[in-house]
Amino acid sequence: MLRRWWANDLPLHIMVWVGLVFVLIFAYGPMVGLVIAFQKFVPTKGLFGSDWVGLDNFHYILSLPDTRQVIYNTVFISIMKLAAGLVAPLLTALLLNEIRLKAFKRTVQTIVYLPHFLSWVILSGILLDVLSPNFGLLNDFIAWLGFDRVFFLGNDHWFPFVLVGTDVWKEFGFGTIVYLAALTGINPALYEAAVIDGAGRWKQTINVTLPGIVPIVVLLMTLSLGNILNAGFDQVFNLYSPSVYSSGDILDTYVYRLGLVNFDFGVATAVGLFKSAVSLVLISGSYMMAYRFANYRIF
Repeated sequence: MLRRWWANDLPLHIMVWVGLVFVLIFAYGPMVGLVIAFQKFVPTKGLFGSDWVGLDNFHYILSLPDTRQVIYNTVFISIMKLAAGLVAPLLTALLLNEIRLKAFKRTVQTIVYLPHFLSWVILSGILLDVLSPNFGLLNDFIAWLGFDRVFFLGNDHWFPFVLVGTDVWKEFGFGTIVYLAALTGINPALYEAAVIDGAGRWKQTINVTLPGIVPIVVLLMTLSLGNILNAGFDQVFNLYSPSVYSSGDILDTYVYRLGLVNFDFGVATAVGLFKSAVSLVLISGSYMMAYRFANYRIF
């Protein structure tokens, strides 16, 4: 028995333990640094030499005038991204599902999926040129229509919507593929029965297609609730500027400036710990809702 286990199961256990060691080192090991949130951390003194201040860093955060605005920006941008990121790929998948020319359908799928593989460093350079108020393609078109040019990346009103629009443009191709995969699981007999009953394409979509993918929609929607405080650091960091801090500054960029620009490590860690705690509650709640409404379980 031991020899059989040694021959069959030991390699699998070794593979698992290698992954667990990496997780412990790179995911759980750094959590020791959370103690900085309760210290007036000085790098030269280290974790054990810095003064303990308890909850003073958290009290200081709540007293800052920018904190509430940053939290509002994070939630507002995230909710808009979640809503738009749910609707756009769903509509695209429904439209592509009605196309019968496979070559055209695959071409469109490839085109809309390509931005997903580009980093925000590359896309931000493209967007800076396209949205430029002086020579940007979009502003040239607006001026051609007779309207005033708009500084999209420097206007407090427009900047959050630019973030949402560009994020949807980058990621909706990935979501479209997920929904198209779900559409292939619908029983073709349901469409045949609908045709016999006299249903056209619109009625088939309303009464067969949409009910068939509702579980996937509910699942993705509930799982995405855990990311409400993740508004996209890479995107915001590469696109924002001090002129749009009031509407575009989010928790992640706020932590970056506090910790790595202002060298206020204790306060930055406290903000990060607060965000992590709230995210844990949201993720736990989203998984509970996914199990209740979509019968999805992790274990």
